[in-house]
Amino acid sequence: MAGRRFLAGFAAGLALFVAACSGSSEPGSDSTDPPAATISVEPAAGATEIDPLSPVRVTTSDGKLTSVTMTNEQGRAVEGVFTPDQTAWKPSEPLGYGRTYTVVAEALTVTGPIGPITSSFSTLAPNNQTKVYFRTTGGEALSSSGSFGVGTVVVAHFDEDVPDRATAERHLSVTTDPPVTGSWYWLDNRNAHWRPQNYYTPGTTVTLAADIYGKDLGGGLYGQEDTRTSFTIGPAHVSIVDDNDKQVQVFENGTLIRTMPTSMGRGGSEVVAGKTITFWTQPGVYTVMDKANPVIMDSSTYGLPVNSRLGYKETIGWATRISTDGIYLHQLDDTIWAQGNTNVSHGCLNLSGENARWFYNFSQPGDVVEIRNTGGAPLEVWQNGDWSVPWEQWQTGSALR
Repeated sequence: MAGRRFLAGFAAGLALFVAACSGSSEPGSDSTDPPAATISVEPAAGATEIDPLSPVRVTTSDGKLTSVTMTNEQGRAVEGVFTPDQTAWKPSEPLGYGRTYTVVAEALTVTGPIGPITSSFSTLAPNNQTKVYFRTTGGEALSSSGSFGVGTVVVAHFDEDVPDRATAERHLSVTTDPPVTGSWYWLDNRNAHWRPQNYYTPGTTVTLAADIYGKDLGGGLYGQEDTRTSFTIGPAHVSIVDDNDKQVQVFENGTLIRTMPTSMGRGGSEVVAGKTITFWTQPGVYTVMDKANPVIMDSSTYGLPVNSRLGYKETIGWATRISTDGIYLHQLDDTIWAQGNTNVSHGCLNLSGENARWFYNFSQPGDVVEIRNTGGAPLEVWQNGDWSVPWEQWQTGSALR
């Protein structure tokens, strides 16, 4: 009898439960069914021309995501991470240009599994792309494997013309330890130079970054990839060349360590085929660009025929280059008689073989060579005269000024 009373009570309770449930759908009832759990994908399904740096996110409105896969049209999987509570997922690597991505996701709620759902979108395909290379003014890659002088100028070289210099410059950065004040100066649409207001302190670490991937640099040009590198400033090598005594004084960390007689540009000019060629060693602040032993020096490369009165083509030893238009400190034993007293060169700084070899071995890219009291027009920025530009004028070369 007790069992029958229990069954009867259970049946009555079930009847009340059913009645209550059925009553919830009556008009005017305060109870509603909860919304069904969903999985959402951003960007939306079918979206096109998506910036590869735009947020990509998979979320569930209830429960936890149990599986998310993202692949490109070639089937390559994109790595990603869940939030700690597994309610969201995002890629942990940048997306590519001109790709179609497919996302497949599943979730689990208290009422059971959801999905799998599938969603696809595509990224933009730029008309053109550009990469940045960080170099010295001599074209050497700036990297931690080299030692560079206190006058090192950073060259950010873009391999395509940049229509929007300001946007490009916003995504270039230079940080130093210890900190220094510096600025960019655009020589043309492909090359931006950076230097500090004053020479670096030896031991300074310089870190460079071009965060241009996914950035619109104007005219349909986008950054191809980000570039990062760092380098360290070596000992302070500063050479002072004064035409008043025709000596090269070489300082290391402020101490005079060598004095070398020299013969510089004879001065004057000649007109060849309507072009004026001058023979001065221009005054200004140069830096060491590169060096070679030997170098073939050919006057025809700057418009002076080899067979003309002052023409030449010679193999020259221990040559350290300090300008884009061919000014070197180099060996020339034929002018030892003139070194220290008479200028007879076409513009280079002639040295004895011993001194030229010593300077060649001593020099590192970015070392400073200051030439004073010579004739001719002052050194210009395009000639590797970055340090000859006054600081206030240098700052106006920034696209952000």
